[in-house]
Amino acid sequence: MITSIQGTLASASPLHAVIELNGFSYEVNIPVTTAEKLPAPGALVKLHTLVIYREDSQTLYGFATPADRDFFRLMIEHVTGVGPKVALSIMSRLSLALLEDAIRAGDIGTLAKCPGIGKKTAERLVVELKSKVGATGSTTVVSLGEPATGSVAAPHRDAVAALTALGYKTADADQAVRRAALTLGPKATTEALVKKALS
Repeated sequence: MITSIQGTLASASPLHAVIELNGFSYEVNIPVTTAEKLPAPGALVKLHTLVIYREDSQTLYGFATPADRDFFRLMIEHVTGVGPKVALSIMSRLSLALLEDAIRAGDIGTLAKCPGIGKKTAERLVVELKSKVGATGSTTVVSLGEPATGSVAAPHRDAVAALTALGYKTADADQAVRRAALTLGPKATTEALVKKALS
């Protein structure tokens, strides 16, 4: 099994990256949340990967962190009706921290707003993953060259909660906070994230 790929980023779009390694170019399907963290083409990049084999194809999926990859695998292996395309769409809409929070809280409304899933699939996500997500947030791992710890998720969640209290939709708030975090770095406080997201 290929668990990661590291090489030169040849090109990237919101849902695909092409990585050159030892004379080969690998097309990797990625969520928008990973695409946001990619460096400029020509830079060295590492993605945590999962290969899905079908009778007529083999497809490589890549993620910024092992936790993102593991959550993707969890969805496609344990949630009826969620295949790789739908799982990638869900992870493109919301960050892992927000997805886990929505599943733990049984927030069907937020999950149902992800492209490609309706209320029934959102309910299945909650029912089939709630016990697997755990009682606390992820304590994840390495994101494209930036160290991350469990303490990073709390300011992100709090900043998203603050923006939703101000009237932002959850997905829009999450996206604004992700962009702010890319600019400010992994140690940004909740206040700094909110201020940057609003600017």
